[in-house]
Amino acid sequence: MKCNVGHTERVVRMTVGVTLMGLAGFGITGPWAWIGILPLLTGMIGNCPAYTLLGINTAKK
Repeated sequence: MKCNVGHTERVVRMTVGVTLMGLAGFGITGPWAWIGILPLLTGMIGNCPAYTLLGINTAKK
């Protein structure tokens, strides 16, 4: 897979993902922990499938 997510965006995605998943640790229930997995994984991998479909690339060339 080609990297299409820039460094700053990757850090933000991982931070948001960990924060959402952390809400479950504080007893806040709901889909937040599961939703947090998506930005965490796309941040770690560096590839966003939605960006691929839309033709967006925020990574430096």
